[in-house]
Amino acid sequence: MDNSKLTLTISPIVIEKAKKYAKSKGTSLSFLVESFLKQFSHQVPDEALNEISPNVAKLKGIISLPDDYDYKDELGNLYSK
Repeated sequence: MDNSKLTLTISPIVIEKAKKYAKSKGTSLSFLVESFLKQFSHQVPDEALNEISPNVAKLKGIISLPDDYDYKDELGNLYSK
């Protein structure tokens, strides 16, 4: 599987300590972060990732569009400009 890059903003002191920790364990900081995220992602049910936040739910219904509205056509029009 291909890996993707991720940009994080973290205190330089924390980064240095984490690098030293990773080195002492014979691994990379990337591996440690990925391992942590894997553990975290198993704790979040897939259904929770699809839930609508309360702020977005408040927006539901404030715009009315015609029944034949096709957002893909609109996106195509925007990208062709």
